[in-house]
Amino acid sequence: MIEVKSIEKIYSGKVVVNIPELSVAAGEAVGLVGNNGAGKTTLFRMVLDLIRPSKGEVYSKGINVAKSEEWKEYTGSHLDEGFLIDYLTAEEYFKFIGDLHGLSDGDITERLLPFMDLFNEEILHQRKYIRDFSKGNQKKIGIAAAALSNPELLILDEPFANLDPSSQIRLKNLLRTLREQKRMTMLISSHDLSHVIEVCERIVILEKGQLVQDMQTNENTLKELETYFTV
Repeated sequence: MIEVKSIEKIYSGKVVVNIPELSVAAGEAVGLVGNNGAGKTTLFRMVLDLIRPSKGEVYSKGINVAKSEEWKEYTGSHLDEGFLIDYLTAEEYFKFIGDLHGLSDGDITERLLPFMDLFNEEILHQRKYIRDFSKGNQKKIGIAAAALSNPELLILDEPFANLDPSSQIRLKNLLRTLREQKRMTMLISSHDLSHVIEVCERIVILEKGQLVQDMQTNENTLKELETYFTV
């Protein structure tokens, strides 16, 4: 579904991402892990055509994302709270996103049902703007909005950040359910190694903008990652 070909991003003469090749198959869940500054968010921004690579191309279902907007119809993403419309309430924001995808009020209500456990009665009917929610609850709103259209491709940057332990576990279980029931292709970056390997069948390690390891998850993956990041 996603193909990265000879992609490079340069800022002020410094190469921050340099990936010769990376492919993500339809229905596959891939986790990106790496220390701060590894290039995970920059890569996501290029996949979503928010920034253009200095060299190379990104293809979504065979279409160059920089030359067409067709991929936007089947792609959902949440990178940070800056992508939210913070002067709306949660309900107004979900309505806005739903309207973009031709969803009725009933469709929106139905598609938010799987998120009720994650929302934990803290999101809907609160009579406050998104900007007044905690960072964790803003994260929940963004993730729910990204998944609202049942996208073929879901891209999430640090989805477990700012969430309390209970919410992290609920989100992990929810993402696994979306994968199994909706067959969503997922690209997820995370500093939380244990959660990301439970959601994703494949882990890619980025270091200083380069892909240094690409592995299938198994019972030894967490130990291997812990060893890699502590040596």
